[in-house]
Amino acid sequence: MPGSDKLIRLRAGAAQVDITPPLGTFLSGSLAGGRPAQVIADPLYARTVLFEHNGRKLAFVTLDLTFVSRHYTTLIRQAAAERLGVAPTAVMVHATQNHSAPPLGPFLLDEDFSTPAEFAWGTDEAYNQLVIERVLTAMQRAYEALEPVQIAVGSGIEGRLAFNRRGVRQDGTVEMPGSEWDNPLGPGWIRYLEGPIDPELGVLCVRADSLRMVAMLLHYTCHPVHMFRKPLPIVTADWPGAWARELQGTHGEGCVPLVLNGACGNINPWSPYDPDYVEDHRRMGTVLAATTEKVIETLQFREETVLDWGVTHLAIPIKEVAFQELEEAQQFLAEHPDPLWIEEGGRRVDPRWMRAAGVVSVHGAWERDKVLDYEIQVLRVGQTAFVGLPGEPFVEGQLQIKLASPAYPTYVAHATTHTAGYIPTREAFPRGGHEITTANWARLAPGALELIVAGAVSLLNELFAKATGDQRSCGRAVASH
Repeated sequence: MPGSDKLIRLRAGAAQVDITPPLGTFLSGSLAGGRPAQVIADPLYARTVLFEHNGRKLAFVTLDLTFVSRHYTTLIRQAAAERLGVAPTAVMVHATQNHSAPPLGPFLLDEDFSTPAEFAWGTDEAYNQLVIERVLTAMQRAYEALEPVQIAVGSGIEGRLAFNRRGVRQDGTVEMPGSEWDNPLGPGWIRYLEGPIDPELGVLCVRADSLRMVAMLLHYTCHPVHMFRKPLPIVTADWPGAWARELQGTHGEGCVPLVLNGACGNINPWSPYDPDYVEDHRRMGTVLAATTEKVIETLQFREETVLDWGVTHLAIPIKEVAFQELEEAQQFLAEHPDPLWIEEGGRRVDPRWMRAAGVVSVHGAWERDKVLDYEIQVLRVGQTAFVGLPGEPFVEGQLQIKLASPAYPTYVAHATTHTAGYIPTREAFPRGGHEITTANWARLAPGALELIVAGAVSLLNELFAKATGDQRSCGRAVASH
């Protein structure tokens, strides 16, 4: 009967489970150094919130890890479908890209690149299995905790904590400024910062009828890199974990805050222009939490019934490596087939070997596949859109998606579903820099970001198009473009 769905309430449940790795587990974040964990500063978590309306379900899963590979995302989605009846395409799996944690699966080199076992840090299968088991435990607990809820959503501005990290030099090339001044007069080599930031801080609150806060979906955009550069390998959830802890301290342990980190491929948490900057992820979490509370004060909770989702796959071209660059890399690896190690200052791989291996790895992917199968995912909760983008897109792409989206607010989560490396703007390539260097973490051809923006906007338009029928009949996997 028309209107009968008003009697059916939106329900939600949330849970978090500890996924802190044991000491000795290799942490990622550094491209050339194996970093076995020596200190645990704070725990890592898998967090999930599950929404259900009239039998339709969708779920968010966030991990305090560096990356998640397609293989493990598939395992999580398949188990969620079999155990909880959640469509695989309705499960968003997001790593906050925390550099003081392991990844969930390999990412340094192409999967077909052969390396000695001692080089395989970050691919600890025992730890990977632990994470999968605990993610599924969290999803099961969230399912069992489903209860009627209302939601409210709003955004604030927090522009004091994140900074574009691509400093343009006099000759037009790019270098990444550090967190400390390199001379008393500051980084005088910087003429300007290449691009913008996204200062939007998003908050979607999920509240039970008892007025207890069940969960929060939180959005901000910045690399979690406060702690990974320390000499001692430290396990920490960085600013996303500090933000979540602050809010749980205010709203209780029963509230599960999920942080969705935005497209921060070119965004760092330190200002190149502040000589008094103090690198402190806890302070960042405190400031974000204070702004969050200001947003919450403005929110009006309401009933929502629309849950929807969609996935589209794009064929994104992989870089074709220049002949001379490939020839030099292949010759270097022929002379040094095993990694060259540097012992001074901690065991790490010689950057020359990593550079050559990265070039050969990208060439292998291009020779085999030519393109990367890239997944774009959109989850809709009421009138709010959540866009999942694999890899590390530059923030310009996120801003373009937000401006073109038919839904407000639209929040973007990067590092979802599978690894894809840096995804710069087309204009950034001639300037070079860390994000442009040919390697498995920077292997997509110019124009990739522009294709992704167009694909995301197209999917958003499909999900938020005005429908004459029942909008809840959506939920789709869109064919590759």
